[in-house]
Amino acid sequence: MVTTLPYGSWPSPITAEQLATGGTRLGAPRLVGDAVWWTEGIATEGGRQAIVRSAGAVDVAGRDDDAAAAAVTVLPAPFNARSRVHEYGGASWTVVPGAAGTGSEPPLVVFVNFEDQRVHAVREGEQPRPLSPLGPEVDSAHGPSLRWADPTPVTLADGTVEIWWICEDHTGGDQGPRADADGAPHIERYVAAVPLDGSAAEDPSAVRRVTPASRFVAHPRISPDGTRVAWLSWEHPQMPWDGTQLHVAPLAGGSAGTGDVIAGGPETSVLQPEWLDDQWLMFVSDASGWWNPWTWSAEAGARQVLELDQEFAGPMWTLGSTWYQVLDADRALVQYGRAAANLGVLRLSTAELTPLECPLTQISAALVRADGLVVLAGASPTQFAAIHTARLELAAGHGDRPAAATDPSTAPTSAGDGPSAVLSSLTLLRSSRNDAPDPGALPVGESIEVPLAEGGVVHAIVYRPRQDGMTGREGDLPPFIARVHGGPTGHVPPVLSLPVAYYTSRGLGVVEVNYGGSTGYGRAYRNRLRGQWGVVDVADTVAVMEDLVSQGIADGKRLAIEGGSAGGWTTLACLTRTDTFAAGVSSFGVAELEKFRLDTHDFESRYIDGLVGPYPERRDLYVERAPLNHVDELEVPVLLLQGDEDRIVPPSQSELFRDALAAKGIPHAYLLFEGEQHGFRKAESIIRATEASLSFYGQVLGFSPACVPVLELQRD
Repeated sequence: MVTTLPYGSWPSPITAEQLATGGTRLGAPRLVGDAVWWTEGIATEGGRQAIVRSAGAVDVAGRDDDAAAAAVTVLPAPFNARSRVHEYGGASWTVVPGAAGTGSEPPLVVFVNFEDQRVHAVREGEQPRPLSPLGPEVDSAHGPSLRWADPTPVTLADGTVEIWWICEDHTGGDQGPRADADGAPHIERYVAAVPLDGSAAEDPSAVRRVTPASRFVAHPRISPDGTRVAWLSWEHPQMPWDGTQLHVAPLAGGSAGTGDVIAGGPETSVLQPEWLDDQWLMFVSDASGWWNPWTWSAEAGARQVLELDQEFAGPMWTLGSTWYQVLDADRALVQYGRAAANLGVLRLSTAELTPLECPLTQISAALVRADGLVVLAGASPTQFAAIHTARLELAAGHGDRPAAATDPSTAPTSAGDGPSAVLSSLTLLRSSRNDAPDPGALPVGESIEVPLAEGGVVHAIVYRPRQDGMTGREGDLPPFIARVHGGPTGHVPPVLSLPVAYYTSRGLGVVEVNYGGSTGYGRAYRNRLRGQWGVVDVADTVAVMEDLVSQGIADGKRLAIEGGSAGGWTTLACLTRTDTFAAGVSSFGVAELEKFRLDTHDFESRYIDGLVGPYPERRDLYVERAPLNHVDELEVPVLLLQGDEDRIVPPSQSELFRDALAAKGIPHAYLLFEGEQHGFRKAESIIRATEASLSFYGQVLGFSPACVPVLELQRD
């Protein structure tokens, strides 16, 4: 039996409570001994990030009879393993090699605690103890003045095992806090070793600097013989997807000099250096226009392994991001693709790329143990984000050092009589959702390419309203919501999303727009947004919506738009500069640029130079592009959602726009969430924001959503 109800008013089994508490934010899997460890975000504990482990050993068949899939919490409350380096953080914990536990002694875990940003050490069942000093108060830091991220276990030439960290230092050293020539606070970042004995907790001089300071550093890697170190650096105004430099320097006395820059530059993004052996280094570079694999040795120099119009990496928004793992001196497990991720084994000496059958279309981590156990974190169009295990079988390899790059057109696609690598079917270890709705209430994505008038296409994923047993009224078309991702250098993969299903199961359509500037489609597509933020992203989003209307998929009079951060900017820009949309929801969105560039965090403080233009030389563009300066052209209601502790897009951005809406008498609502930063982690915040958005859309787009509180709109 099919029930007919207006689009948007369908009763749905998917609730805001499910979005907030029914799922678990999974991340950062690690292989520790015979177990798998990872992090889990706990919304009911203020969104803290806990370190957990499998309850038992995990073998190449999946897991043993000890119910390894059950999570055991290692990091006790209220500790929160989360870094504030760059404000986005990244890798925040690791396990000390050789400390995987002997007898009854648990492994030693080191992590950075969110509240004070100090490095701590802990064994399961104990209370954490600090290892790093507490930085002095620095007003411009807006929080702890010493911050740590991306812990990297290393073994020095004498066999000493230690942990290297990226340190973000707001203290100014011996000269104290000060401003640089451009007026910005002086901040240094460098690789540093924090002693495991706790001596640095009260004595900052016990922290040893490993690399010279740069504005930004990432991905330190020591050679297997302990004699050289490789790392990345970049300076303002570059972002890591614009241009980075790859350094290699000898390591003497535990520290390195400036060394040599062997790859990269202001217009070439180099990512993830990894040593293959004592002489050869692998990395990813977009010198060809796509992030492709390269190798380097002092004797042979830098060589491209193969050239494909595929991405073997992505934007380094968080420190510790990786896209491949070295298997031996000649092979690596790699991720590659365009809109979706593929998994394969790359033989460096021949440029042979063997695809592996894997259902995941988005992979956030891929780890291989010596016995062939693979741990994958990711999602697919039919599976929510989860951690899986599998078995990787490799044909016997020679472990050769990589030769000069081979022409991929002549490289074999497989070795011998069969594939050189085979991945078994996946075994679920831990799902982000134990309350997955009936598949009949979940959306089905359709990837589309919408032609642009000036040539080229814009990429998007369309989700039509869907719930088994429900249909809209005959002759009606559904309202459609455009969701625009943040960044703006970001990407929405084709994976199952419960926030999307929250809308589609109620009879609303959703389209995720990968506008120009998005990653996954090569550097030229990313560069479409250079100098054009607020222009290309707006035009691309409008083009997608017009295409849906012209095809009779969406109701052209009931189009809405929502986005967070840079997606909030695009939302506000679309609302103020076009008449396409009837409503919009901006979550911690950028509303203007002159105040924003002064108030935002250091990592993105010069990002706008590339997105809009240098300041003050192109102040005219900063003024002209800002949605705040075009509120007089706005005629439709707006909902603003904001965290009160957001350092990336401060509350002042939302409040300026709120005040402008009130001055013009435009219906609006502004919800400020206490204790939230850039993105909401608390259960109560997620529930309120989700239900408020649905109520808002119902009031503006003309439907009556079931079972949500009515959001009161203001005019002044």
